[in-house]
Amino acid sequence: MHFGKPSQAVRHADLTDIFMKNFSTHRVSLLAAALICGMTAVSAQARTLRCDFKPNAPDSHTVVKGDTLWDISGTFLEKPWCWPQVWGMNKEEIANPHWIFPGQIVWFDRNAGRLRLGNRIDGNGAAGDYKLSPQLRTQGLGKDAVSAIPAGAIEPFLSQPLIVEDDELKNAPRIISTRENRVFLGKDDKAYVRGDLKGGTSFQVYRPGKPLVDPITKKVVGTEAFYLGTLKLSKEAEAGSDVHTFTVASAKEEMGKGDLLMAMPPMPMQNYVPHPPEMDVQAHVLAIYGGVTHAGQNQVVSINRGKLDGLDVGSVLQLYHRGKVVSDPGGDKGWFGMGDPKVKLPDEEVGNLFIFRVFKHISYGLIMQVTEPVEVGDVAKSAE
Repeated sequence: MHFGKPSQAVRHADLTDIFMKNFSTHRVSLLAAALICGMTAVSAQARTLRCDFKPNAPDSHTVVKGDTLWDISGTFLEKPWCWPQVWGMNKEEIANPHWIFPGQIVWFDRNAGRLRLGNRIDGNGAAGDYKLSPQLRTQGLGKDAVSAIPAGAIEPFLSQPLIVEDDELKNAPRIISTRENRVFLGKDDKAYVRGDLKGGTSFQVYRPGKPLVDPITKKVVGTEAFYLGTLKLSKEAEAGSDVHTFTVASAKEEMGKGDLLMAMPPMPMQNYVPHPPEMDVQAHVLAIYGGVTHAGQNQVVSINRGKLDGLDVGSVLQLYHRGKVVSDPGGDKGWFGMGDPKVKLPDEEVGNLFIFRVFKHISYGLIMQVTEPVEVGDVAKSAE
C-alpha cells in the first residue's frame, strides 16, 4: 500500500529547513531522517490492522445464492472487511467478485492463515473432496456472481444526486419556464433552462432540501438533494440567448420552475474492495437517509468527511456512540468545592460503515454490522 503524500513530503522538507538553520548539517541529517522515519512508522502502524480469524471458524463454507463476500468473510473473520488480507489473491482479482459463485467451496487454510477458493471434484472424487482454484475465474459472470456487499441496498444512491455542495448549488442550471406555463412537468414535456451546460446533454433534476449541519462545528457543509427525474437537451440556446430547450426523459417526482440541473454522473462502480482509509479519519454522522432518527444494518447515513479528508470508495470506518459527559460526585470539586466535576465516558463501538459514494467534504456509507441503532452525531473513524 502506498502511504506517501505530497503534503507529507512538504512537511518533511519544512522540518529539514528549520533544523538546517539551527544545527550542523550532520546532526540535522540524522535527526531529520530519524524524525521522518518515525513519522512514517507511526503512520504505517496506524494503518496496520489485525485480521484475526474467529476461534470457532469452520474449515469450509459452501457458497450459496445470496451470499456476499462480506458475509462469507464474516463466517471466518472477526472483521469481515479484512478479506483482501486473507484471500490468497491480488487486489485486482479481489476487486472483481466474479471469480466466486454458488456451489464453490471456500476453504480455511489454517497453516497459511488464508482463505482459498475451490470446486467439488467431479466424477470419482470422494464425497467432500475439492480442488483449489486460486486463479481468476469467469464462470460466475452474470446474475449468479457473488457481490462484495448487498448491492440492492445502495443502488438507488449510486446514480441519483444526494448531496449538493456550495459551488454546485450556486452555478447549477435551472428551469426558468415551462411550455404553456404548466406548473409541473411530466415525461416528454418541454422545459426551458438557463445556465452553463458545460457541454452536457443529459441532466438530473433535483430540488435542494435541508442543509446538512456539521454536528461538531455547527457549520453548513452541504445540502441534501431531492431527485426528481431526468432531462435531455433538445435544442441548445441560439446566438444571443442563453435559454436551452429540454425534454423530460423521466419523472420520478413532479418538477417545475426553479428546480435545478446536475450533469448525469458516470456509471458507478459495481465492485468494491474494502480497505482502511489512507490516513486517519475522524468523522461524525451528519444525517440518516429518510429523515429518521436511528439507523440499523443496511441503512445509509452521511458523514462529515469526504475525498479531501482521505476517504475513497471502499473505505471502512468503525462506528461508535459518542461517550456522554456525566457528573462525578466523588471527584475533586475544585477550589470552591461547588458542583461535581464533569467526566466524558469512552466512546462505545456499535458497528462498521462501508463508504460507497464520496463527495469533497461529505460521504455516504452503508451500515454493514451494528449492535445498537446509529444516531446523528455518532463517531465514524478509522479502525484501531
